[in-house]
Amino acid sequence: MTAPYELVYYTGVPGRGEHVRLILEEAGSPYQDTRALSFEKAREVVVHWKDAGGHGNPKYFAPPLFKHGDLVIAQTPNILMYLGRKLGLSGSQEEDAYRVNALALTALDGLSNEAHDSHHPIALMLPYEEQKEESRRRSQYWIKNRLPSHLEYWQKVLESENVSPGPWLLGSTFTYADLVLFQCLDGTTYAFPKAMEQTKASGKYDRVFKLWEDVKARPNIAAYLASERRQKYQDWGIYRHYPENDLVVEPENINASPS
Repeated sequence: MTAPYELVYYTGVPGRGEHVRLILEEAGSPYQDTRALSFEKAREVVVHWKDAGGHGNPKYFAPPLFKHGDLVIAQTPNILMYLGRKLGLSGSQEEDAYRVNALALTALDGLSNEAHDSHHPIALMLPYEEQKEESRRRSQYWIKNRLPSHLEYWQKVLESENVSPGPWLLGSTFTYADLVLFQCLDGTTYAFPKAMEQTKASGKYDRVFKLWEDVKARPNIAAYLASERRQKYQDWGIYRHYPENDLVVEPENINASPS
């Protein structure tokens, strides 16, 4: 289709829509984005496409929404899989699309969804201030157990001999899964800078942090990150920095196994 790519997402924080922006920016593909609108106007567009997508498109529960011609699709991994194939970022083999999707889903589960739930462990609709005690406890457990577990997994993937040698999750082939992991690491570092600095200093996850730096250095990504198009983290998005939740773990507990 020659129709433009259109991203419909809330204005003001990177959020889940950021993964879609990154794949489009990496590919150098033009796109329209409600990011340029005021928060109120962007919310109006979101409501419109949720309720009246038309052309056989069902209603959707939440943004990001992605419009390409008459097609409107939701869910970040679904949008990424659609774009990955079109933009050549789903791997070099046909079967790689499923491998890349699995990697992206794993990153989003562990370093996006779980990170988010650390500051809203009881209910999404309750303000953080009404669940601070539970949030601190959840964050402490996550930093001690889940964070090292996830980083260890990504280190093993990058060290795996099952793919061709290279710096990326599929060896020498760069895919959108690398972009997703980058964004998840970047957001987690904003939310838990002390904890992430401690894990980085341990040297146990050097390949993981190198991937983060290597993605940042890619020309199109570097230009995007330095531009005004890259929205800043704020404490009402997925990744929120609450100093009381950013814990330094005792050395013997850094690699404790999750119960």
